[in-house]
Amino acid sequence: MAATPPICDFGWRAPDFELPGVDGKTHRLADLKGPKGTVVVFICNHCPYVKAIADRLIRDANDLKALGVAFVAICSNDARSHPEDSFENMRAWAEEKKFPFPYLHDESQAVARAYDAVCTPDFFGFDADLGLHYRGRLDASRTTPVEGARRDLYEAMKQVAETGHGPREQIASMGCSIKWRAG
Repeated sequence: MAATPPICDFGWRAPDFELPGVDGKTHRLADLKGPKGTVVVFICNHCPYVKAIADRLIRDANDLKALGVAFVAICSNDARSHPEDSFENMRAWAEEKKFPFPYLHDESQAVARAYDAVCTPDFFGFDADLGLHYRGRLDASRTTPVEGARRDLYEAMKQVAETGHGPREQIASMGCSIKWRAG
């Protein structure tokens, strides 16, 4: 089922976390944050919205890194109801796609709840001090790429890196709802 997150709550502080990564290491947000900003995105393996943007997500993560903006992806879906989102499958997909960013597993779903994540993909763009300045989409594409689409996430985070502030006008992301654990 498709879901849309709320618009940016400017200045909201990023909750810290400590999660295992597909690289075999444990990662904390405080250690991952970039000198000019940080993107935390909730994704998963099975979502057609995420699959459709994966290559552009990698491109933008690489381009943002050059601007001093760190990038981290988190999978919070219940792997019991959606086995394609298991930790083993996360590792395999990250290796296949050569993710240039940490891909973390939020098995308890506590981080997704702390961020009030709604869908995959759900982008959170923070300034250097981890204040929220972007909660929008990657670009105009949904499950089908839009040729020549404006790079909304990249342009917003470039602005954050340069000025410390995100754009006032933002278009929410859209994707599959987070698959919450029953009970």
